Amino acid sequence: MSDVIDPKAPAAVEVKGGVVPYLSLDGAVKAATFYEKAFGATIAAQYPPDENGRTMHIHLYINGGSLMLSDGYPEHGAPALPPQGYTLMLPVTDIETWFKRAVDAGAEAKMKPEKMFWGDIYGELRDPFGVTWAMNQQA
Repeated sequence: MSDVIDPKAPAAVEVKGGVVPYLSLDGAVKAATFYEKAFGATIAAQYPPDENGRTMHIHLYINGGSLMLSDGYPEHGAPALPPQGYTLMLPVTDIETWFKRAVDAGAEAKMKPEKMFWGDIYGELRDPFGVTWAMNQQA
């Protein structure tokens, strides 16, 4: 193990949440910018893009939790694959405002918020990077 610190490495920041999603996307910097507009994300830390415009790490805070992103690096065995088999859940207290902001930013409404059989208000979106987001407002 090397004691050399990468000078491009962002300073350590607090990781929020018990389980932190780490998405490998095609266009992580663009995704972070989208998440700022759509979900009020803030960038906690970010490696600068390389000569190909890819970044190996972005750490975002969204709605009190952490979300981490990177571009795919197929030459290192980590390609960016189309998202499938998962949904990111945002528990919110004002679903109409959150949902509208995401749609206005460019997310596709898959299921508009409505009262569900379990009593909460629930809706789903797909972002421009193919990630499905669910929002839930407790009744």
